[in-house]
Amino acid sequence: MCVLVFLCEFWYNVFVMKLSRRDVLKISGVGFVAMSMLPRVAFASRNSVLSLRTGVQPNGKTRLVIETSGRPSYDISYPQNQLVISLANTSVGGVSPKLSGDTLIKNLTQVQNGDKLNIVADLRRSIAPIDKSQVMILSPNGDNEYRLVFDFVAGASNTVSNGTTASVANQPAKKYVIVIDAGHGGKDPGCIGKGGTREKVVVLSVAKKLKKELDAIGFKTYLTRSGDTFLKLAERAEIAEKRHADLFLSLHANANPSRSTKGYSVYTLSEKASDEEAQKLAETENAVDKIGVSGFSEFSKEIRVALSALQQRAVAELSEEYAADCARAMDNASIDRLPGPSIRHAPFAVLRSTVPGALIELGHLSNAAEEKLLKSDTHQNKLVRAIVKSVKNYNFDV
Repeated sequence: MCVLVFLCEFWYNVFVMKLSRRDVLKISGVGFVAMSMLPRVAFASRNSVLSLRTGVQPNGKTRLVIETSGRPSYDISYPQNQLVISLANTSVGGVSPKLSGDTLIKNLTQVQNGDKLNIVADLRRSIAPIDKSQVMILSPNGDNEYRLVFDFVAGASNTVSNGTTASVANQPAKKYVIVIDAGHGGKDPGCIGKGGTREKVVVLSVAKKLKKELDAIGFKTYLTRSGDTFLKLAERAEIAEKRHADLFLSLHANANPSRSTKGYSVYTLSEKASDEEAQKLAETENAVDKIGVSGFSEFSKEIRVALSALQQRAVAELSEEYAADCARAMDNASIDRLPGPSIRHAPFAVLRSTVPGALIELGHLSNAAEEKLLKSDTHQNKLVRAIVKSVKNYNFDV
């Protein structure tokens, strides 16, 4: 009977009260226990644009609304007399924009760029960068799906409604918890470069630097290992669970039979690998131990499936958003990327968790030039700065 009462209340909260994805992951009591013990596999889904429209708000503000089938992950750029909204993992929806004649936007076009969709707004006058306080992501409501909403004015600054200039906060409003996992360790050295560089040493060095920088700007961070310690993959994921982490970052360095292959890559969890390279990497990383994932036998199959589906979707979307932020930050820092998609997916055991996260391959130790870079403090600091930027840009409040 208690299970039935819980399930009725749970579905009411999800569909009627419209809990956020992070609320779904943090439900207390029996629901959270059930979800945390279910098979943990997340699936990345393709997003699409459903509508584009503009309008005028009080004080002469232009409003741009982008409606999407799933929660959008976005980036903004400002070419001359243009505003470009880049949507990660999104395809052209084939919609015709609905434009108001009294706004700063003359025209809207959709341009597919790999796995990203660029919404290009041609402007009548130049604008200043739009502060995050002037951007809203609205959840589905009535006949509307997710809506990404931008408000802005012409000129050198965009202001909030009380007339004061909007500013970007340097520190998070609350102490979000981040668990940083330095891959391998102890009896498991990971990849070994031609020059003898061990993956476990490189990633621990980067992890410690990353922890120091994130702590300094107001995050609460934990390391899965602070020394040369061997941990099973399940133990690493469990640390993130026990710390009630908001984000889990697993750091690694790659190897490839081709010595010319180089560049970083970012992975999220999926049941099926996005490509052969991702599959091979997952098999290598998972080989250190084998994890058996069991269900929660006290619940019926129907309940386990229902809870698992919600968990999978929430974790997948949150992880995908962070991965997109991380890839952008790496690219903006001019760090070489492994050729191919900016975000890849594979069944990594270490990511099987109710905590959103990503596995970041910092580069290739099998490439002689990149091995030297990965050993250097200068390049490690460059990697850390990019990851810190991605964490700061990540929207934890969803």
